[in-house]
Amino acid sequence: MFSFTDPAKTTMPTPADALPGRSEPMPVPARHAVLDAPLDGAFPGMATAMFGMGCFWGAERKFWKIPGVVSTAVGYAAGYTPNPTYKEVCSGRTGHNEVVRVVYDPARVSYEQLLKDFWESHDPTQGMRQGHDVGTQYRSGVYCFNDAQRATAEGSKVAYEQALRKAGRNAITTELLAAPTFYFAEEYHQQYLEKNPDGYCGIGGTGVSCPIGVGVSA
Repeated sequence: MFSFTDPAKTTMPTPADALPGRSEPMPVPARHAVLDAPLDGAFPGMATAMFGMGCFWGAERKFWKIPGVVSTAVGYAAGYTPNPTYKEVCSGRTGHNEVVRVVYDPARVSYEQLLKDFWESHDPTQGMRQGHDVGTQYRSGVYCFNDAQRATAEGSKVAYEQALRKAGRNAITTELLAAPTFYFAEEYHQQYLEKNPDGYCGIGGTGVSCPIGVGVSA
């Protein structure tokens, strides 16, 4: 992934300044390279979550390893440009975050557990960056698909921020929003670290454990 030092890359563009994008969606691979599940389409009986936590290559790998997760995909969300390319997102002129969309079986893994893995797998206090990866596309974000997820995410954020404060860490900068439109990233980004085992992964946690059992089930 790219690392940026340009201060302009850490400032969200306005809708008027964002790149225009395009109407054609990104082609989507038929099957997940690890889980052998569809990447797109309906998932009867399953639930969906979406997270931004820095480089989406490493974030996706974190989630496909969790028992109960049936499919993952990386893409762009929470910006303005329709169907952006990776190059456009890297320009800082789309407003999008690099995200991983997680389809999971709620009978096997809870949303709270996914949130625990989310909080512990990156540093949610860094603003528009994650380690050496700097820019709006690397911001921490939880994107909720319903009110129950929102309540659970808010509860876990409060609990984790208390744990971080006790450990001498800064306040959480994670954005918590209703799930925006998810735009698939290019095919080569999907399950990138399965295809490139020695590839770059820039995410890393704080070492502070996140308590679970707070909020409501989702």
